[in-house]
Amino acid sequence: MLASSISSLLALAGHSALFQAVAIIIGTFILEDAATVAAAMQVESGGLSPWLALVSLYAGIVLGDLGLYGLGRLSARIPWVGRQLPPHRQEVIRSWISGRIFKVVLVSRFLPGMRLPTYTTCGFVGADLRQFTLAAVAATACWTSLLFATSLRLGHFLMDHLGAWRWAGAAGFVVFIIVAGRVAVAGLQGARR
Repeated sequence: MLASSISSLLALAGHSALFQAVAIIIGTFILEDAATVAAAMQVESGGLSPWLALVSLYAGIVLGDLGLYGLGRLSARIPWVGRQLPPHRQEVIRSWISGRIFKVVLVSRFLPGMRLPTYTTCGFVGADLRQFTLAAVAATACWTSLLFATSLRLGHFLMDHLGAWRWAGAAGFVVFIIVAGRVAVAGLQGARR
């Protein structure tokens, strides 16, 4: 599964901190939660420094978030895309987001499937990049630290009880995170209707 693929990248990186950091950052571009779980499992097995893992995770995730913002900003400059949302609607959305940027980014960080539309919309309407970046850093620190700490504990449990099968347990945990997030979002959408 993906978590074991990211772990394979980490194993290939050996004990080189630079290569390990690059492997983790690349992993966050593929699937952030799997990269976080895989990095925590490597820390638990002693193959990776916790600080290197966390800093690399934070860097990769925030870079990805800024990339989504940038894609939204670039798409607004394409004439036929820019016409899809009239300027007065863009201004309404921009003013609504500007007073709520921290809440919007934090909530979207915790709800799977919400970051792409939220972050690209922030870029599309030209939300303040400095505020967006600060919010993305804060939200990433909260979510990633929580998931990393949980994964460390889970990794310890899996190593003690599953041994060689620990990666199957880690993959199951990643699938659980994804499915639970989708169920939560579907429940919120159903409650709105």
